[in-house]
Amino acid sequence: MKKILLGALAGACFPTFVLAQSSVQLYGIADAGLMWQRGSSPKLISGGEDGSRLGFKGSEDLGRGMKAIFNLEARIELDTGRQQPILLNENQGFYLTRGMEALPPNLLAAVRGALQPRGGPAVNPENALFDRTAMVGLVTPVGAVLLGRMYTPGYEVFAAADTFEVGTGGTWGSVTGGTAGFQALGADIRSQRALQYRIALPSGLGGSLMIAGHGSGYYGLYNKFWGAAITYKARGWDVGIGHNHGYDPSGAPSLRTTTAGGSYTWNDWKFFAGWHDQRNQHSTLLPTYVAGWDALIAPQLAPLGPATAAALRAVFVNNITANTRQDAVSVQAGVQYRVGPNRFLASVARQNDRTPSDSDATLFALGYNYFLSKRTDIYAVAAFIKNDNEAQYSPAAAGVPGGFTKTPGEDGRAFQLGVRHRF
Repeated sequence: MKKILLGALAGACFPTFVLAQSSVQLYGIADAGLMWQRGSSPKLISGGEDGSRLGFKGSEDLGRGMKAIFNLEARIELDTGRQQPILLNENQGFYLTRGMEALPPNLLAAVRGALQPRGGPAVNPENALFDRTAMVGLVTPVGAVLLGRMYTPGYEVFAAADTFEVGTGGTWGSVTGGTAGFQALGADIRSQRALQYRIALPSGLGGSLMIAGHGSGYYGLYNKFWGAAITYKARGWDVGIGHNHGYDPSGAPSLRTTTAGGSYTWNDWKFFAGWHDQRNQHSTLLPTYVAGWDALIAPQLAPLGPATAAALRAVFVNNITANTRQDAVSVQAGVQYRVGPNRFLASVARQNDRTPSDSDATLFALGYNYFLSKRTDIYAVAAFIKNDNEAQYSPAAAGVPGGFTKTPGEDGRAFQLGVRHRF
């Protein structure tokens, strides 16, 4: 999730063929390792530090300072060869069904299984071929216009402020995914069906504006979406402020996030800090949950009579509505230190849940890289999450959410070893 390809689409990539005044490049990342999590058996995972991927990008010089560009990037899970990873820790998440204890036990178990199917996709539920990026655009002397599925302005600021560069169990995103877990996004990472304008000035100032209509957002469930960011990248600084705002299928405000932060590089040191506010009173998934009840559960309750069936439905609808709401603010700070082929990382992040649940979480992480070359490194990361009240956060990775601890309030712990190769 962290190789965000922007504007000029520059990078160290392997050219497959070159035509006059145009080029197409093949590139990718192969990242895999071992992960030990509390409450889960050790496993081989893909995309620990960087999401494994295969991509194509290209450009054509049109003259007069203009250039046509495109970027197609597919997710690849090295452990299975597929494009849909499952949760790293598949313990049952209980937050979405809190308050539903009035349901018969077998019915409550069925609801939990439907909301979190074991082995179900944790990312890319649409099974899209180019889930990571699918974009075409024009670069002009006054900015770039891009169309397709792209990273959102707010998420780019979030990624720039993350000490662990949105990878491994140390990523800030391990505790911003919403108390309800992977289904309650803490930030819109990408939006499909989007139109974006970007500009970067020689002074280091830059900005982006994204708009999208029906069928936009990460899951394609928004009625409309917009985002904007202002950044500064010069003299060691890489900082910005960004805002994303989505609207549910009925047009009501859905997930809204504001992020500020970035990094400052001083000799061998790189310092990070970030602030992230997330609010969601109308989840885009809520209509899907209610429709699922009406289609799958309601017919089974018919023999109980209309009054009982209606009462049980009210228990579900009232609680799932409350449990999909988000109101939290998060802060993160950390440092990287580079000496020779070695890099050391340390960070702390705090998620302050402002809902009545008050399910806060604090993440502590230490990491190490040894760069065998410019393209290949090995890494080790240890992460610890202190969960409060009903929080069940478990350390994540670059390519997949961490999942859940066994019980609410239990600490999440993880250790990762892996190798990353960029080509």
